[in-house]
Amino acid sequence: MMIKRLCIIGVGLIGGSLARALKAAGACEEIVGYGRSPEALDEALGLGVIDRAETDLARAVAGAEVVLLGVPVGAVEAVLEQLKPLLEPQTILSDVGSTKGSVVAAARAVFGTLPPRFIPGHPIAGTEQSGVAASFADLYQNRKVILTPGEDADPQALSLVREMWQTAGAEVCEMSVAHHDEVLAATSHLPHMLAFTLVDTLARLEDHDDIFRYAAGGFRDFTRIASSNPRMWHDICLHNRDALLLMLDRFTDELGQLRQSIAAGDGEAVLETFERAKAARDDYGDTHC
Repeated sequence: MMIKRLCIIGVGLIGGSLARALKAAGACEEIVGYGRSPEALDEALGLGVIDRAETDLARAVAGAEVVLLGVPVGAVEAVLEQLKPLLEPQTILSDVGSTKGSVVAAARAVFGTLPPRFIPGHPIAGTEQSGVAASFADLYQNRKVILTPGEDADPQALSLVREMWQTAGAEVCEMSVAHHDEVLAATSHLPHMLAFTLVDTLARLEDHDDIFRYAAGGFRDFTRIASSNPRMWHDICLHNRDALLLMLDRFTDELGQLRQSIAAGDGEAVLETFERAKAARDDYGDTHC
């Protein structure tokens, strides 16, 4: 696979890591970075992540074979509005947003439909760090990327986006938009809500200094994701609200049942919950989508 020109709108951890991986594979002739911050673009240039930086969107996307949206999901519709008059008919458009229902809705609001050459995508990869300086070429090695193409998706566009992520080392699969958002609400969005809330709760206790000073490894491991970008997760939380609320309600009910068991001194029920969870976690592996 060879992409002649890839334009990344928003060169951060995700877009920057893809750029590094494609460069390492020799799979892209030119990578153009677009953003509103000249300083961030200069950093991407200095790191060798992109070949050219543009703060003018028309120049950035001109002649691009693929345009990748690396912006927060809350900004997708506004960016699509700006892109609409600039995209060439043959240009392939994709994104990396963690919610797909909101992205597809934004595309339909702007274009009237989901364009056949728009292939929504979501790499299931990342760290708690953000920004292009945190990017690295191996981020997608043996990680999953979910594509949620529409029924009328252009086969050539879908094939190229699939190959692009495979070249970066990812395992690519397809899923419906609704199922994607349900699955990610459970496996990604809910855990982030729990980590943010736990850290915030403990930080507001009177003796929080000692709590954090003597926190063990389990606490650090579980709450690591609370260091993630708050603005990005604010957008994800609100844009996958319905699916996330279902999972929050389910978890709240289960946690309430556990509380009742502890309050009643029902050790058998507590142990049953823990053993069931341990068995499920021990059986957990690299599941396929």
